[in-house]
Amino acid sequence: MKHFLVFILASIFSLVAINTSASSVGSKIASQHSIVRDSPSVDFFEGALLGNGAMGVVVRNRPDAIVIHFGHNNVWDIRISENHKDKIGTFSEIFQKAALIPDSLPSIHHDKFFSDYLNITADNYRSPYPRPFPCGSIILGFDRRDVELIGHSLDISSGQCSVSLLRDSQPISLLIDVDMDDDNLWLSLVDSNGSPIPSCFNRIRILPDPSTPANFPSYETLQCNSNSLGFLQQLPANEDCSPSSRDKAFALRLWSSAKLSSGIRHSIYGQEIPLDKLERYIDADNTPFFLKASLSEGFISDVQLATAAPLISSPSDRDKCLSDNQIAWNNYWSASSVELDDKELERIWYHNMYFFNCSVRPAAICPGLFANWSYSNIGTAWHGDYHLNYNTQQPFWVTFSSNHLDKNLAYVDLVDRLMPISTSWARDYYGMRGAFFPHSAYPVDMSMHPYPVPDWGWEVFETPWMVQGLWWHYLYSGDTDFLRNRAFTPIKAAVEFLVDYMSRPDAKSGRFNDGLYHIFPSVPPELYGLQPGFKYNYDTQIDITLARYIFNAYLQAVDLLKLRKQEKELASDVAKILNAMPPYSTAVSPDNTTILTSVPGERSDIVYNVPANLAVVFPGNEYGLHSPDSIRQLVGNTIHAHQNEGGNEIVFLNLQKARMGLLDLDAFKRQVRYATLPNGTTTDAVLQTGGRYDDLTDFMYMAPMGIWFENFALPAVINECLIQSYDGIINLFPNWDMSVDASFSTLRTQGAFLISASVKDGEVSPVTCLSERGNTLCLDNPWEVDNVTVTPSNGSPFTVIASNGQIHFNTIPGVTYTISR
Repeated sequence: MKHFLVFILASIFSLVAINTSASSVGSKIASQHSIVRDSPSVDFFEGALLGNGAMGVVVRNRPDAIVIHFGHNNVWDIRISENHKDKIGTFSEIFQKAALIPDSLPSIHHDKFFSDYLNITADNYRSPYPRPFPCGSIILGFDRRDVELIGHSLDISSGQCSVSLLRDSQPISLLIDVDMDDDNLWLSLVDSNGSPIPSCFNRIRILPDPSTPANFPSYETLQCNSNSLGFLQQLPANEDCSPSSRDKAFALRLWSSAKLSSGIRHSIYGQEIPLDKLERYIDADNTPFFLKASLSEGFISDVQLATAAPLISSPSDRDKCLSDNQIAWNNYWSASSVELDDKELERIWYHNMYFFNCSVRPAAICPGLFANWSYSNIGTAWHGDYHLNYNTQQPFWVTFSSNHLDKNLAYVDLVDRLMPISTSWARDYYGMRGAFFPHSAYPVDMSMHPYPVPDWGWEVFETPWMVQGLWWHYLYSGDTDFLRNRAFTPIKAAVEFLVDYMSRPDAKSGRFNDGLYHIFPSVPPELYGLQPGFKYNYDTQIDITLARYIFNAYLQAVDLLKLRKQEKELASDVAKILNAMPPYSTAVSPDNTTILTSVPGERSDIVYNVPANLAVVFPGNEYGLHSPDSIRQLVGNTIHAHQNEGGNEIVFLNLQKARMGLLDLDAFKRQVRYATLPNGTTTDAVLQTGGRYDDLTDFMYMAPMGIWFENFALPAVINECLIQSYDGIINLFPNWDMSVDASFSTLRTQGAFLISASVKDGEVSPVTCLSERGNTLCLDNPWEVDNVTVTPSNGSPFTVIASNGQIHFNTIPGVTYTISR
């Protein structure tokens, strides 16, 4: 029977696949990595994930129904708690009290003032809101005596989900497509030849989310008639849910080609029970079945206006959507591609690039921890918010090398959104210039720091880290207009804060008195918190490396934008600090080697949460394969000694290892395999005890929280193995077994180059480089020859003599160069 079901699945999915005759190479490879399930998917995390970067859809298949959950990056419970403003005080006041805590205490929680203060400052975050708000579900039921659900296949090249069924022992399929341009979902029932057929369903229901708070206004039904169902849910802005002009709303509506009718069902006691007011029977007829679902969101007045007209549709509307979708997905896969003999790595790359496209769109709000997929309380842990100590930054690492800079604009918009609260917090709490970015943030109106707790809320490194992605956007695009209009102001604001913070007497002299500019106090990521006597609260590695990085970025931006005169005073202060920053702390490991630590005084056997003692490699970009042998040995020792509890490092740590050419790709694949859920996404999975976790910890406790958006950056790890340019020098296949054939097309590097290269039988083939901005190309010579031939697309070949193992030549914007031995 199992072989028969697999045959049916293969037959249906091959017949209903979208024609890819004109597809890009990336699209064709993506089509080979469909996510297939040959049984019902009753759990949320077994369902197929679809999305257009704003709206997210989960297709969950029960033995008796197809259930479709809706979410949206723009739809949030926008209420917010902002109590205790008068009790927060200022940084100076709290710092002085912290300085008085005896270092003999086990923790600051043993100090009465701080115990109370920590409780007060964390109080607002304990509220269950703000949070992503699930947008309801559609249920299509059928009679199991006539219809059997077989499974589903998700074609990631086109975003189409095919749910396979048997009706009277004949294979049929429900095709499900998300409109990539509008927040619509299309369903169409077809036979094994791909021809439209009448409905096999007998019931349809729209289910408002079961987690809707009881004190919310009740939902309104919309246009419930013989072909339509719908509801509108108001989202109050006020905590007490009283009406406000700031209230928002969303509406979920559907239109069915089949006629819908009210009716009753019978309970197990024989009683007649009316169908729910958003539930209907589907009348049997000979009309081909298709359905359109539409999600509207925004301010309540706008949603009411948008839903005033009835929802109607036609097969031609669906056909146009599918045609436009094919173009949109083909364009996406055309941006870059990889083709690897290692098919498991290839699958990881394509699956996560697919999920990333489903979850991010610049026109929508930047995704939080769990992107645009949610149901009930799934997707709401930690408010589903922005955590600025790596979670928010990480998913966008993939935009640079994968040549999807347009997606990074969602992150850039988030920085803009957070600038007002960050500048006011720097001014009012710290009494300093510039911007201090909050540890946690929401996409709602905020008048205070959401998490002003002096542990993670005092992590200084989050400020330069938040704006680093803007500088990277410039480095990879070479777009000086972007640098001038979008990046420079936030970068400068971060620099102003850091200069003021590091120039304070407490940081410049005080306990140090060594002429250096210290970062004090601060807190390493996810370690120690604020300690009595500030034991682990100064000069953390990630603070120093990111401050140094953004200082240098600022000085380069000043030169590029010709702002030396206007920025003279601040640039002078930055240069002065750069020349007197503390060294990175080290310790001696149990095997008697020197290793890097995340903070001075740290034990060498600490179990980390994020790989904070390797931040100087990444995101600091100071150490790498081009570093001196002594540095590479130091970093290698550190990687060997590093212990990580898991759950927050699957991209981060593996990227650091790849940067140094030390990533074991077989071990990487095993780890990804361990953390991969049935829907193809990779969760945050615990790896070991000894840190925050013990033998009673559920190592998969974070898996049911939601779809972890941050791990869609896994392709960045693979890209780092294929090509690097962190210091402006392009290095091909730096962490790759050259006996394994591999190729990539138009991966992006710093300098605004699009590089295509391949290795076959251990030999690197000719390399092509499209220069977008006409910068000088610097390439580590991939061949053991001194002379290479460069053939530009606009002229005659010329010879370049490699110098110190590197190939250098000037380029012209828009010209493609082929480099061969």
